[in-house]
Amino acid sequence: MSAHPWMPVSPCGEGCVDRSSPSVGPLRAAWRAVAALAVLLCGAVVAPAALVARGGAREALLRRWFRVLLGAFGVRLRLVGPVFQATPGRGVLVVSNHVSWLDELAIDAVQPIRLVAKRDIRDWPVLGPLITAARTVYLDRERLSLLPGTVAELAAALREGAAVGIHAEGTTWCGVASGRYRPALFQAALDAGVPVRPVVLRYLQDGATTTRPAFIGTDTLVDSLRRVLRARALTVEVHVLDEIAPGRAATRHALAALTQRASEHITLPSTPLPTPHPTPA
Repeated sequence: MSAHPWMPVSPCGEGCVDRSSPSVGPLRAAWRAVAALAVLLCGAVVAPAALVARGGAREALLRRWFRVLLGAFGVRLRLVGPVFQATPGRGVLVVSNHVSWLDELAIDAVQPIRLVAKRDIRDWPVLGPLITAARTVYLDRERLSLLPGTVAELAAALREGAAVGIHAEGTTWCGVASGRYRPALFQAALDAGVPVRPVVLRYLQDGATTTRPAFIGTDTLVDSLRRVLRARALTVEVHVLDEIAPGRAATRHALAALTQRASEHITLPSTPLPTPHPTPA
């Protein structure tokens, strides 16, 4: 049950998940689980090192760690477009769709940024503390009274030159269907006077869109982890679209709609998709 009438809700459920897509055997899945756990445990060393590193060294360290973690889960990263922050030191609001817990890993594997995530993630074993160490901003969707404070925190980070990421639908969808972009957090970009960078995440197996990694409905994190570990040839495409410059929309509702229309060129393509770029090292 929603805590309030405006809380984002997705109709995607268990029936949306593709369980017939190609799978690896149990031994390969077990090896992936061990490798992923090893990389996660190495995060206990990476996180303090990232805190003392500066500038490009910090970003390169975190990006490499997230890419290795994706690979340990058996997921290939494919970047289509540039990195998120066109001008270093200028804030940008990175706006993406939301399919899976893998989304955060894929985004940070392209360029580590500050992400807004639901409060539950903070309590996840192993992964939660690491996501927190990446300066994640947690959003309590059940308490609307806290929303203005979150918007103010995001606007301050954007003014300071940070790249800040939000999942515009407010909840996860299966990856084939998608939801309306919620306008509330777009106010931070307006208040800070920074551009918005639309990003679209697509999950593929054998070149076709798959819902297998979706984290939806009554799924637990363990349920979704098992499906990802068993998936064969899983690729996450990160489509980085052109920036929406400040001033192109006067209100957060107009800015959200403009961003969603740009993203729908990828989620609902009527023309061939762009050629992927090499993923940054």
